[in-house]
Amino acid sequence: MQHNNIPTEKILANLQIKALNEMQLAALKANDESNNVLLLSSTGSGKTLAFLLPIVQLLTKESKKVQALVLVPSRELALQIDEVFRKMATGYKVTCCYGGHKRETEENNLVQSPALIIGTPGRVADHIRRSNFALEDITTLVLDEFDKSLELGFLEEMSFIIGSLPAVKKRILTSATEAVRIPDFIGMASPVRLNFLLPIDKPAEDELVVRTVFSPDKDKSETLFRLICSIGNKSMIVFCNHRESVERTSNLLREKGIVNVFYHGGMEQQERESAMCKFKNGTSNVLVTTDLASRGLDIPDIKYIIHYHLPATEDVYTHRNGRTARMEAGGKSVLILSEEEKLPKYIMGETEAIVLPERIELPEKPKWSTLFIAAGKKDKVNKIDIVGFLSNKGLLKKEDIGLIEVKDFFSFVAVRKLKVGAVLELIKDEKIKNKKVKIAVAK
Repeated sequence: MQHNNIPTEKILANLQIKALNEMQLAALKANDESNNVLLLSSTGSGKTLAFLLPIVQLLTKESKKVQALVLVPSRELALQIDEVFRKMATGYKVTCCYGGHKRETEENNLVQSPALIIGTPGRVADHIRRSNFALEDITTLVLDEFDKSLELGFLEEMSFIIGSLPAVKKRILTSATEAVRIPDFIGMASPVRLNFLLPIDKPAEDELVVRTVFSPDKDKSETLFRLICSIGNKSMIVFCNHRESVERTSNLLREKGIVNVFYHGGMEQQERESAMCKFKNGTSNVLVTTDLASRGLDIPDIKYIIHYHLPATEDVYTHRNGRTARMEAGGKSVLILSEEEKLPKYIMGETEAIVLPERIELPEKPKWSTLFIAAGKKDKVNKIDIVGFLSNKGLLKKEDIGLIEVKDFFSFVAVRKLKVGAVLELIKDEKIKNKKVKIAVAK
């Protein structure tokens, strides 16, 4: 079969990447030499490209069926990989399959088979049971963040999916923990093992500073509030162990005047995207979340990780902290301890106790607000259209428009808070791409 694929240099140019890192180069070499590759690498180290490049090299224009399948533990990760693949501009079709939105959308996308499917085990298994795509040309299988899929209990679905694939030749597994045992059903025969985890996946001492703060009450919300006030206007993630605690904590902070967003697995897709976008674009500096956000989310410049509830295991602790002190930037991890709680044994080395000041002041409110636009990629709307529309009709200057995220059916855009009222007034009867579209402050 002929592999008329675009050269790696061209793909890197499309991604605006100058060169591959050491881990990505090693992964390409291993994939050239072996059909079974196990890649151990921290989140945020660029492993998406380490498996997408080998996939692209194996795709062929001759096949009109699905040729490669990437299974991931969360829809966020699926969408992130999908975005990278599209930016690679390979000319091959990709479809993303995940729970939480209409299956019909995906079924329509699968009518003309994509070369690559990226999906969560539950939804992919569902499509296979409904015979929504052909399986006989799938020769490449990637299990990304495989340890997390096991943790989330996807074992049965993954076993069903892999058991349904008759022609798999290449298997690539990625994991951010070393301890993972590979089940036999995956069929990984003596894999080449690449270990790019940092020593026990913890950053060097000078990068991550671990601190504790004592809460005099069993209910730690007052201590959390005072801690956030003392940290001030910096980006931080507050980790709770349960969805209910996430919403309760978020509401208590809001009542006390702390702008924040919350995020957990029980939310609708659009609510999750909205919360994440507000956190990324500076509309909110505080994200209150479950361990769902401890993996796969790529958000630069997070300064503080606050463990409102103590992590259940060392692994969870490592992954939470992995959101900060990344890519040469330092970060701080703070554990809030109530009277009956002790510092977990696996936290080694010096931890400094923070004494909160008596007098506290609320942090300055963020300067950005987020607008929701009820149109996206499927409406042929892109970032340039949105900037043009807000500049021409909303009379905004370039510096008043922040981060823009365009999803399939809706978009989010950061606008300087002071300008929001005037903009909404100016654009209320205007059209984007000749279409009247709902635009409002994002909920």
